[in-house]
Amino acid sequence: MTATNTLDIRDNRTGKSYTVPITDGTIRAADLRQVRVDDADFGMMSYDPAFMNTASCRSAITFIDGDVGILRYRGYPIEQLAEQASFLEVAYLLRHGELPTQSQYDSWVHDITFHTYVHENIKHFLEGFRYDAHPMSMLASSVAALSAFYPEAKHITDDQSRYVSIIRLLAKLPTLAAFCYRHSKGLPFVYPDNDLLYCENYLSMIARMSEPKYEAHPAFVKAIEVLFILHADHEQNCSTSAVRAVGSSHVDPFSAVAAGITALYGPLHGGANEQVLRMIESIGHPKNVGAFIDEVKDGKGQRLMGFGHRVYKSYDPRARIVKQLAYDVFKVTGMDKDLEIALELERIALADDYFVSRKLYPNVDFYTGLIYRAMKFPTDYFTVLFAVARTAGWLAQWEEMLLDKEQKIARPRQVYTGYEERPYTHQLDRSHRLKK
Repeated sequence: MTATNTLDIRDNRTGKSYTVPITDGTIRAADLRQVRVDDADFGMMSYDPAFMNTASCRSAITFIDGDVGILRYRGYPIEQLAEQASFLEVAYLLRHGELPTQSQYDSWVHDITFHTYVHENIKHFLEGFRYDAHPMSMLASSVAALSAFYPEAKHITDDQSRYVSIIRLLAKLPTLAAFCYRHSKGLPFVYPDNDLLYCENYLSMIARMSEPKYEAHPAFVKAIEVLFILHADHEQNCSTSAVRAVGSSHVDPFSAVAAGITALYGPLHGGANEQVLRMIESIGHPKNVGAFIDEVKDGKGQRLMGFGHRVYKSYDPRARIVKQLAYDVFKVTGMDKDLEIALELERIALADDYFVSRKLYPNVDFYTGLIYRAMKFPTDYFTVLFAVARTAGWLAQWEEMLLDKEQKIARPRQVYTGYEERPYTHQLDRSHRLKK
């Protein structure tokens, strides 16, 4: 029998057979619509909660092979980019598909640097938040507010309008993120210093006090640069899917990115590194790791945070890079018991068949929280750092979605499980329900 790129389906309800084409290892869900009992039947649908096995788009941006631990941006291994590239070089790559020439890079950096300032009214907007407001709430709100300052951003079909909006978002996210930090600390806002490079400028807006010129420690600049690169994109995750879905309504990119920030806010997504740090703090001392591991295995309410991943079924390639980065940062700040706890957790878990058989390897969140904490970032600010980096990927994915002629406004189907039609009853006639 000659092999063909098709799938034969036999409907045992009717005895009918159907043949559907296979492309890139997938069938189109719409091809199932022809499988129906009779003409009144809507047709077969696939049921896939949380999109565990559904491809919603074609994308040329990020490739992941979770079984062997591969992550590539536009074909370039994440290990090479983290070691050799700058974050803005990676942001250019994600959007344009190729690494920039020197002149392209210089123009890209110039345009972003030109747009780092935000309107003074944004400062007043942020000052309206309570001192204890969560930084992610402030960031999501302020990014959404930018759409009111740039109404021309709604012209998403215009190439130049899209470019300017992308530049503005990449330029202003660090400024807004730094303003959120300073507001939480009760400190005056620090304006961008456009003589500094992207990551140095961000750290200056975070930490500068009375000194005329802020000079960040090279190890901290390198840490932010690498972590931004590692977090720049990660295929069709929750927040990226949110940006694509909201963007499919053809709203402006500021609003779409604000949706991504809101999705990232959740503890199951961007907030995971916070949970790692809280777990380590609860363990308290390296000598308690063994007992903690036993409680995890016994199902006594403890969870091993920072291990395992929805996609990676082997070692997260980003985790290897971040582990070395943690050592470099702790050489500056000093080793402490929390890093010792983390190392002991990793050592025991990687040697225990309970975790290895379940493919629970350290993921990128395991060490990032320790690095951020060592750099004196408050725990509730960790996800803001994630959002600044991921904006590059969100924007590349958003534009790719807009230019994909197959894409329409996102509108998933459902399997209805409620009542059939029933008559309305007057309030006085509903008392019998209370007696049941």
